[in-house]
Amino acid sequence: MDTDIFESHESEVMSYARSFPVVFDQAKGSYLYDETGAEYIDFLAGAGTLNYGHNNPILKEKLLEYVQRDGIVHGLDMHTAAKREFMDTFYEVILKPRDMDHVMQFTGPTGTNAVEAALKIARNIKGRHNIIAFTNGFHGVTLGALAATGNSHHRGVAGVTLGGVNRMPYDGYLGDAFDTTEYLDKVLGDSSSGVDFPAAVIVETVQGEGGINAASFEWLRNLEKVCRKHDMLLILDDIQAGCGRTGSFFSFDEVGINPDIITLSKSLSGYGLPFAMVLLKPELDQWKPGEHNGTFRGHNLAFVTATAALNHYWRDDKFAQEVQKKADIITERFRDIARSYDDHWFYLNGRGMMQGLVCRDGELAEEITKACFKRKLVIETSGADGQVIKTLCPLIISEEDLNRAMEILKDSVTEVMTDRVKRGEAHSVG
Repeated sequence: MDTDIFESHESEVMSYARSFPVVFDQAKGSYLYDETGAEYIDFLAGAGTLNYGHNNPILKEKLLEYVQRDGIVHGLDMHTAAKREFMDTFYEVILKPRDMDHVMQFTGPTGTNAVEAALKIARNIKGRHNIIAFTNGFHGVTLGALAATGNSHHRGVAGVTLGGVNRMPYDGYLGDAFDTTEYLDKVLGDSSSGVDFPAAVIVETVQGEGGINAASFEWLRNLEKVCRKHDMLLILDDIQAGCGRTGSFFSFDEVGINPDIITLSKSLSGYGLPFAMVLLKPELDQWKPGEHNGTFRGHNLAFVTATAALNHYWRDDKFAQEVQKKADIITERFRDIARSYDDHWFYLNGRGMMQGLVCRDGELAEEITKACFKRKLVIETSGADGQVIKTLCPLIISEEDLNRAMEILKDSVTEVMTDRVKRGEAHSVG
């Protein structure tokens, strides 16, 4: 395996390559292949970017047809046929059935750029600088989004003071018995709380990088009520949890809330092509032309594959039902692992196919994921201390491959925990 060029000339900032030290060359569906042809099940999937798998044949066919006929690839924000088809399809398949009249803003092609745009427009509309974000939230690493991100690992390299955001406890942060939206309501109603009156709240329904923490539907509904009571906008960051990851296209579909602003990226293109979008209620679309721009906004190749994904997977509820069935498999397999050991070594977090096996500490989680990689399963950790092993496999994974991957995870847990049982640190109960 020739890695000399990476070791001599790639920046030290690289991260995933350290966890998965091989040279990958091909990918198909739920599998990655290294240069030797070795096959790996992919439970990382571009950190949630490949919900429909690697080189999805349905999307690839449309992409190749478009490129072959010399379709527009780069068009800034000019009108193109590819953009029109995407917008028509997104409205008909996603917005109209939900009675959503949000307008579509095409930002630079990363999730963090969509967040920057959402924060910017919220502040300008309300004429206030402050934003409410939540503990363990992750919204990106550009400065505005980073200010709303909780993780000290990322915040610590900003080089400047990160202001304009107040942090509030996420659902469950203070225990299951405490509704933290009541605290938020109290703080905002007290002129001596020290919290500047905010323009908006930004929240994830399931915190991906923060540890697969899933907010309850009741908490999310209460949060929306607090926003309405205090004249704040509700920004829903659906970049990782959206596009079907929790079972429905939007992660809030079954919650009963109506966000003012929604950010989307990651699996929006369906093919791994960079694409980000902000959905705004019409009355919030107060941008002047070009106020938030970018050279690569409105990526036409991504429009093509995103349209194909919408047409194939979201015209009816069949795909969503399949996702939920696989989610049930993940839940049961995680429970099987967790109940095999005493003293709360493991427990479950998450929703849909965005679930996590929470380990006692990050060291344990890292040992397990390393053991998984030896068995040809690519799977990562999240959480403040890297203590959560998370499932971000393609949603199109077969049940056979899903069970195979979960068996690898179980075997890896057994390998790592056997040493602890031998040392008397843990006891197997299964």
